Parts: sequence; structure tokens; C-alpha cells
Amino acid sequence: MKHQLGYQCRNGYAAKGALLAAAFVLAGCAAQQSAQQSTQQPAGAQDRAAVVAAMDKVNGYWQKTTPATEWPFWNVAAYHTGNLEAYKITKNAAYLRYTQDWAEHNKWMGAKSTDRSTWKYTYGETDDHVLFGDWQTCFQVYADLYRMQPDPVKIARAREVMEYQMSTPNDDYWWWSDGLYMAMPVMTRMYSITGNKQYLAKMHEYFTHSRKIMYDEDAKLFYRDARYVYPKHKSVNGSKDFWSRGVGWVFAALPRVLDDLPKDDPHRAEYEQVFRDMAASLKKAQQADGYWTRSLLDPAHAPGPETSGTAFFTYGFLWGINNGLLDKADYLPTAQKGWAYLTTTAVQEDGRLGYVQPIGDRAIPGQVVDRNSTAHFGVGAFLLAGAEMVRLIDGATAKGVN
Repeated sequence: MKHQLGYQCRNGYAAKGALLAAAFVLAGCAAQQSAQQSTQQPAGAQDRAAVVAAMDKVNGYWQKTTPATEWPFWNVAAYHTGNLEAYKITKNAAYLRYTQDWAEHNKWMGAKSTDRSTWKYTYGETDDHVLFGDWQTCFQVYADLYRMQPDPVKIARAREVMEYQMSTPNDDYWWWSDGLYMAMPVMTRMYSITGNKQYLAKMHEYFTHSRKIMYDEDAKLFYRDARYVYPKHKSVNGSKDFWSRGVGWVFAALPRVLDDLPKDDPHRAEYEQVFRDMAASLKKAQQADGYWTRSLLDPAHAPGPETSGTAFFTYGFLWGINNGLLDKADYLPTAQKGWAYLTTTAVQEDGRLGYVQPIGDRAIPGQVVDRNSTAHFGVGAFLLAGAEMVRLIDGATAKGVN
């Protein structure tokens, strides 16, 4: 037996006994077999494992250190938009349960006022700001959970609020760039569930108003809101001041809208063109180390890396490539550099996602943003980017492309 095994594997071990020799040789054979199997894995398999591992590291840390029983305001809800995308990729039941627990804790509601005469859409963190988009972000999460397992209770409040809003003549509900991420995907998700085309018509009305007051037709980027439009507002060096995360909200909103928007929607081409134009501008603004600074066109205004904007941009580029809106040869290097920054600089050893600018509305000179700076929405954006990176790898693997 000893000689036969030695012949099969060419192990060269000096055996002291038949059983010891067999153990060594069988171990050598197993190692050879494992190596052969690893070389036979589909192209990109190891990359996929690395991406999923990074997502699990960041999301595992977040869920261990953050209770699911938090309020349904935008900052928390934005995390859950990314967590559900992570679940779709990983099929980790703990991720789904975490978001379900959060939704149930909040009774499938945002702001909870039932007196419509008091409903507001100015900025506000109280229960009467029902029409303020930051309180509506949760509805897109509830809609996603509904689509996984339909139950009218999950979208009852969303329908009540959004259909009341659409019954008003107002078109200025999305008066800040963040609002496009918070509420636009709600409209397309509710259309996909109900078939009510008013959601799509009103979405375009609201978007048109947002574009009129915040979009710079030359730079092809959105200001955070009307207060920051050039030349009324300038960076410290006199440039147009486009806030990274504010632009990121819009660049990430459009993919989430286009995922559900009918191919024959009369305004689809407009949304796609805005997305492509933004992509071209953002590509130019990326720093050599893969990140984007807080003021996109004036890096010296608030220098250093910022993770939330970078993650949203990386997600958008990857989505655009995966869905044929962006040329892979032109944009993949940009996305890869963004992902490299996220996984090698932003992700800390314990899984904390660092360099996330705190809640705010602009790039602030001198503000400290370091490896300890983290937030719900930054983690959500990272998970969105990771999910799209996995989809890119899966698509390449399916086509047999390295």
C-alpha cells in the first residue's frame, strides 16, 4: 500500500510505518486535488468571493453594533436600501431579518401623523412632516419587502401618503438633491406594484422642478439645493461647489428608478441622458487614489477622501456598465479604482466603514473626516456598490470573460 500511494502522488515522504505514510500521502493527494479544483473555478470566482467577503465584513460589523429597532428616517432607511441589495447577492437570511425587524418595529410607516391638514414637506424631523421626502425613503424598502412576499399591510401607508401627495397641484416636493434618492425610487416601485401610471407622471413633474432649480447644464451636475447655485455660492477658491454626497444621491437614484421604469416610458431617454452626462463629469473629478473629494470641482476646498459620495459613484458606474448605459472600456477603470479605495482605505480592520462625512448639506472646510467617521447611509452606499460589483463579475463569468 505504501509503495502504491507513493507512486500515485510522487510524495517522497520517508515513512516510519504504513499508517503514517498513508496519512501523509493522502494529505498530499488532497492538496493536489484542491489545487486542481481551484484552477478549474469559473473566471472571477475568487474576485466574487473577495467582494462578498468585504460586504459581509462591513455589514456584519454594522449589524452587530447597531440595533434594528431604529426610527424610519432617511439616514437609517438609506442603509436598508443597501442591505436588501446585499441580501439579494448573498442570500444571508440575517440581512433580510434585520430589515424586516426594522420595518415591523416602525409599523411600515414613515412620519406617523394622521391629520392631513398638518402634513408638511419643508425640512422636519417630526411626525407632521409626512410629505418631506426624507420620511418617504422607508417606503422603497417596504416596497422591496412587499415584492419579496406580498402583503398589503407593507405598502398601505406608502400608498396613502404618496397618493395623497399626487392629488395636490404642487410640483416642488423635491427641493434638495438628496430628495431624488429618497423619493424617486418610491414612485417607480409603487408603479410596478400598482400599475398606476400617475406615479410615473408625477415623478417626472417633480424631477423637472428639481432639474430647473438645481442642475447645472454646463457642469452636468446637481447642486445640493438652490442655496448653493453658482455664482451665488462659491467654493473657497471661487469655483462651482458641487457637494459629493449630494451629487451621489442623484447619481444613485437614477439607476434605482431605471430598474423599474418601463422601457417605453416617454421620459426614460431624459433620465438616461442625465445619468450619462453626470457619469462623464464625475469620471473627470475622480482623484488618483480612487476617491472623490467633498467638493467635486475644488478638491482643495475640503481635501481628503470621502466614502459616501465615492460609494454612490462607484455603484452608479457599475450599474451603468452592467445595464449597457456606460461603455465598459471607458468606465470600468473608474469603477475599479473607486472599489479599490473603498476596500483598502475606507474599510477598517474590524469592519467599520470609515471616511464617511457626517450628516450635513455641503463640503465644510476643516471638518474632520477620518477612518473613525462612519454612518448608516455610507454603509448602505457601500453595499449597493458591492452588489453591483458582484453582478458585474457574475455577468463576466457567465460570458466566459476574465
